[in-house]
Amino acid sequence: GSHDSFSYWVDEKAPVGPDQATAIKRLARISLVRKIMKKWSVTQNLTFKEQLEGGIRYFDLRVSSKPGETGQEIYFIHGLFGIKVWDGLNEMNNFLEQHPKEVIFLDFNHFYAMDDSHHHFLINRIHSAFESKLCCVECVEYVTLLYMWEKKHQVLIFYHHPLYQKYPFLWPGNKMPAPWANTTNVHKLLQFLETTLGERSRYGTFHVSQAILTPRVKTIARHLVRGLKNTLVHRNLPMILNWVKAQKPGVKGVNIITSDFVELVDFAATVIALNDLLLEEDESAT
Repeated sequence: GSHDSFSYWVDEKAPVGPDQATAIKRLARISLVRKIMKKWSVTQNLTFKEQLEGGIRYFDLRVSSKPGETGQEIYFIHGLFGIKVWDGLNEMNNFLEQHPKEVIFLDFNHFYAMDDSHHHFLINRIHSAFESKLCCVECVEYVTLLYMWEKKHQVLIFYHHPLYQKYPFLWPGNKMPAPWANTTNVHKLLQFLETTLGERSRYGTFHVSQAILTPRVKTIARHLVRGLKNTLVHRNLPMILNWVKAQKPGVKGVNIITSDFVELVDFAATVIALNDLLLEEDESAT
């Protein structure tokens, strides 16, 4: 998976998003401030298509209306506005059309400046983009690749808002817990990942290990111009990747792992290779 999957492009010319504090919005009237914000808002370099081609199958999505804009268009957001959600969904659907055995997880987990009418608009967009590819809510343990292929389903949508109850193809957010370490310290992050894996539900949910470091205000203040990638990610990714390599998948192990700048190391290939351990277990059992 990728963290803030859509943030490969953000609009530094548009007003700052409603996910930001009032003080930041005031400061961001200065174009230089928005340029600096961009360095800290961007967590991916690759487009959706490039991420999919690189092996990413779980997408972490935050969305917002654009206050003051007429209509109900919804955009991706991380400090600054990204592309229209509709454009991103179509990009993903084009990939799925060409790869009918691939399955993706779309996790809509943060909503800003959205009332019920905005939600219904977005949900209808999701349905229009994927239609019969959408997998309705089912017991998690039933949803194998074989199950998805037989039903010709390719998309699971997780929707962290009570309106999921009105639509059979929206999975509740609590089926996709993603505990967040909220630290700049890689050792604390790895300890947190270990602890939360140990507390992982044994049945009935997926699980996201967020292998990401989060900048504090003082981190940003000290390294304004360097940005997230050069300050936190480059230096710590190798250690995070070593942790990933040491994991085992399955009921007591990792399930979905997310990272910033997924192309900087062999992140997707390393996570995918963990599945070989499950095959080895099956072979030794037989």
